[in-house]
Amino acid sequence: MADQQKIHPVPDVEAPPQTSPTVPLVPQGTLKSDKGNPVEKYPPFHRTFPVMHSKPPKKRSCCCKCLCWTLSLLLLLIVILGIIVGILFLVFQPRLPKYSIDRLQITQFNLSSVDSSLSATFDVTITARNPNKKIGIYYEGGSRLDVWYTETKLCEGSMPKFYQGHRNTTVLLLPLSGQIQNGTGLLTTLQQQQQQTGNIPLRLRVNQPVRIKLGKLKLMKVKFSVRCGLVVDALSANNAISIQSSSCKFRLRL
Repeated sequence: MADQQKIHPVPDVEAPPQTSPTVPLVPQGTLKSDKGNPVEKYPPFHRTFPVMHSKPPKKRSCCCKCLCWTLSLLLLLIVILGIIVGILFLVFQPRLPKYSIDRLQITQFNLSSVDSSLSATFDVTITARNPNKKIGIYYEGGSRLDVWYTETKLCEGSMPKFYQGHRNTTVLLLPLSGQIQNGTGLLTTLQQQQQQTGNIPLRLRVNQPVRIKLGKLKLMKVKFSVRCGLVVDALSANNAISIQSSSCKFRLRL
């Protein structure tokens, strides 16, 4: 048998030498620093901003608009009234009327023998002064005048209807009458008061509806409230009663 011819591969001289694959020294996804240490590479940072949605403007309701208009009109009305009142005050220069109690006379102050009630009749002289130059006062009907001792009403009456002009002084003689139950106890208290202090304090209350006249203009009806305190030496019929002191306060009520 003839020897079989063996074929042996001949290396290519011109081909570059083959090198075995090597494992990279730096893992993927990292960088290498100048010192040879791998530097971890982070994914790029993206900043996100929240989306701002503009709120639609709120629409005012009809009720809110009506309330605003009403308040504005009321404020305007108050300002106009204040201006009018200020002008009237400067033009007319109003002053409060003055009242005084000049005399008190008791015509009856007797105890009934039937039911022990006390009958009282007073005549009160009151002076009313109107110091205004351009303001008149109409005293209307429906007034009430009372005389009190502590919490007991002794008598009552009313003031007449009349007109008091500018800078006028009017003297009024007013009859008052009343009847008090359990008059015996009241007489005993009055006697003890007179013996201890030598006087008796009384209070006079007047509620009077009036109308004010500004020039030719007659205003609406208002009420005067007069509170007077007076001290007398005694309370007995047919005797001269001396008023030791008296003072009156005036208030205007709408």
